[in-house]
Amino acid sequence: MAYVRSAPGTYLWLAILFVTTVALHHMTPRFEEDFLRQRSTNIDELSSDPVRVLITSAMWIDGHWLPYAVLYTVFHAPAERWLGTARWLAVCVAAHVLATLASEGALLLAIRGGAAPRSAAGTLDIGVSYALAGVVAVLAYRIAVPWRQVYLAVVALVYGVPLALSVTFTDFGHAIAVLVGLACRPLTRGRGKPWNPKETLTTLRG
Repeated sequence: MAYVRSAPGTYLWLAILFVTTVALHHMTPRFEEDFLRQRSTNIDELSSDPVRVLITSAMWIDGHWLPYAVLYTVFHAPAERWLGTARWLAVCVAAHVLATLASEGALLLAIRGGAAPRSAAGTLDIGVSYALAGVVAVLAYRIAVPWRQVYLAVVALVYGVPLALSVTFTDFGHAIAVLVGLACRPLTRGRGKPWNPKETLTTLRG
């Protein structure tokens, strides 16, 4: 319980995702699709009510809730405890908003250039993965060198390989979110000494 209280924003957000996921399971497939599309950060919805959809799109997930419980505990909770709720939230918002605008902006250019159909402007686009990618990236500054480079190499593989193989607008958004997270380094200053895995292992062995 103390672990949950130390990261209130993370677990409040996770609780909201749990409730909204349960709600989705009680909707018919057709109603669910229309319902989520109205809360999507696609071009059509961003053009009409950007603030509303940027907020509501982060309250719904298209899939199972349990994996997010694991990911939030592994990444969001440590980041919130380390940075504090306000700074952690700033990273989440920056990554979610900027990656969304960048990916949808790229899609808009593709539509105007004829590389994507006009119907793509109304595609379903919800979820929390951009915020997660930003937090995963900013956590690199929590780790001491040279372990930080190892962590960053793994992050680059996780988010870079899909982008190189498929080049979807979502993968592009994830890459932007990672860059946003890395650009949030000023928010990490004064947040204590970086964690050194070697020192931790030495302490445990002693």
